[in-house]
Formats: sequence, structure tokens, C-alpha cells
Amino acid sequence: MSPSPRMQCNDTDNIYFLTLTVIGWINIFTSCDYFDLLKNALNYCIKNKGLILYEYVFMTNHIHLIAGASEKSHGLDAIIRDFKSFTTHEIKKLLKNDNRKYIIKFLTESDNIKKKNEFQVWQRENYPEEIYSDRFTGSKIEYIWNNPVKKGYVKNPEDWLY
Repeated sequence: MSPSPRMQCNDTDNIYFLTLTVIGWINIFTSCDYFDLLKNALNYCIKNKGLILYEYVFMTNHIHLIAGASEKSHGLDAIIRDFKSFTTHEIKKLLKNDNRKYIIKFLTESDNIKKKNEFQVWQRENYPEEIYSDRFTGSKIEYIWNNPVKKGYVKNPEDWLY
């Protein structure tokens, strides 16, 4: 297995297109409670951790972001790590509350989780792509906006609430 691509820890000038994916691409985010959790966690990271968020979309099993980190932060990689850690604990609570035992079992027993974890929601990789040009930025923004349309969630990008 090759190492996953990494963001530069201390480089606050770079902006990245990121994909955060649920283990096994399981459709966990299927109600407003899950989407609100993700939104609130991103807002917390913006207000308290130095996340600069340019674009995002929440899908049922992954998130796309165009994001960077302010000079006051410890770096985008640390922000994303903390976001994943916090949301993992909160998602587990929601899954238990919703009695989604089959998903909890999968996220506890999957071969894809790290050996030291007893429960894992997010894949380790974030697939960072550094934003390097206006054209590349435009293509990623278009991708984010059209992802819910391509999946058939809505007819128009502006109709997707998340």
C-alpha cells in the first residue's frame, strides 16, 4: 500500500480540494441530524481553529471541501484531523440513537479501520489536491456544485441544501 498524499503541515498559504470519505462508502449522512452535525463542526473549525472554507458539499457518504488554514492555525492537516475525530464520536452517538447497528458493526469490524481504533468513520486519506490555478479552481467548484445533481439528489445545484 502506498502512503496517502499529505498536505504540508505548516504551509498556511496553500488551498486544497479535499475529499473526506466514509469507510466503505457507506451512506451514513441520511438525515438532517447528520448534515447539521457536519455543518456545525465545520463552523466550529472556522471560528476556533482557523479553517478557511471556500466551498463544500455534503453527500451521503463523503464531503468535498475547498479549504485552507489561517496563519493562526496549526495547519489544515491538524484542523481536518480534529474535525474527523470530533465528528467520529458524534456520528457514533447518532448511529446508536438511530439504532443503526449494522453500520456500527461495520465501522467497528471493517478491515479498513486502523488497528488502534475500535471505531472509525472516515477513511485515512483526504486526497488533497493543491489549488494551483483559476481554471483548476473553477473545475473543482463546478464539480462540488454538480455532485448532488450527478447523484440524482436534485435537478439543480442550488436546490441541494448541503
